[in-house]
Amino acid sequence: MILVTGGTGLVGAHLLYRLANKDNHVRAIYRNERKIEHVKNVFSCYSENYHDVFKKIEWVKADILDIPALTDVFKDIEYVYHCAAFVSFEPDKYLILRKTNIEGTANVVNLCCTNNIKKLCYVSSIATLGESLNESPINEETIWNAEADNSVYAITKYGAEIEVWRASQEGLDVVVVNPGVIIGAGIWKYGSGSLFRKAAKGLKHYTNGSIGLVSVIDVVDIMVDLMLSPIVNERFVLVAENWSYKRFFSALSKAVGKNPPKHLAKPLLLKFAWKIDWLKTKLTGKRRRITKHIVSSISTKKNYSSDKVKKTLNYSFKPIEESIIEVGAIYLKQDR
Repeated sequence: MILVTGGTGLVGAHLLYRLANKDNHVRAIYRNERKIEHVKNVFSCYSENYHDVFKKIEWVKADILDIPALTDVFKDIEYVYHCAAFVSFEPDKYLILRKTNIEGTANVVNLCCTNNIKKLCYVSSIATLGESLNESPINEETIWNAEADNSVYAITKYGAEIEVWRASQEGLDVVVVNPGVIIGAGIWKYGSGSLFRKAAKGLKHYTNGSIGLVSVIDVVDIMVDLMLSPIVNERFVLVAENWSYKRFFSALSKAVGKNPPKHLAKPLLLKFAWKIDWLKTKLTGKRRRITKHIVSSISTKKNYSSDKVKKTLNYSFKPIEESIIEVGAIYLKQDR
């Protein structure tokens, strides 16, 4: 049997459809029953008879921080896809990020070792990759710089990777994927899906930075291929294409029938924006919408290389423009 953590997230939900549709025996854990509706919405993107596929999944309420409950979940499990994570760039969420991403991953890998799991696939992020020199492509060999001004999310995802590699030294077979920003349909309130909602309301500004993009279909296909392969103890960057934010925001806007943004958000404006947002949070207690690290990310040009996975699996990524058009069309049908 296969276990999927984080099954109510974008990657987890699309992965569950892929696995269940192929008649694999799948168990998925969840914390919030309302989020299971997100999974059904994702499934509906694939088929009108999605309820039949959904019924094949064994759902268990558990938390990766609840060791007794998680221990019960591992009964009869052979393979694990660890997709669960907490995503935030807010500095005051560091302790929650650390507990979920690092401690939660440690719990998962420890139980994998205890239960003699055959293989673990961990979903990390390009946020854990270091900075390249001389604008060379960032790949699996780019070294993480602990002294850099890393975001709290990046720090905790890197810490989670350390737990996975520690387990590999203890005999657990693992593969790690480091996706860029994942484009996928069905979940519109957060993640990349929320960008389609924002584009539908109208985007006015773009930034000078660049972004590494990949379709959720590619991420899921590669994860499954790696799990079925003899490849172990390797990591793979998953970025189909590197785009400028201007191109990305323009494509998002076009996909939902809106005009592209026309104004460049200059560094001074962005610096002012994150400081005002910080002050608003202090005065109102509302969550941060833009932080210093977010501003740095959207203003920086980076080039990611997925040559390793292309060569290893002889894999061809889906064109990003095609993915955005398809997801935009689904958004227009669903988000009413």
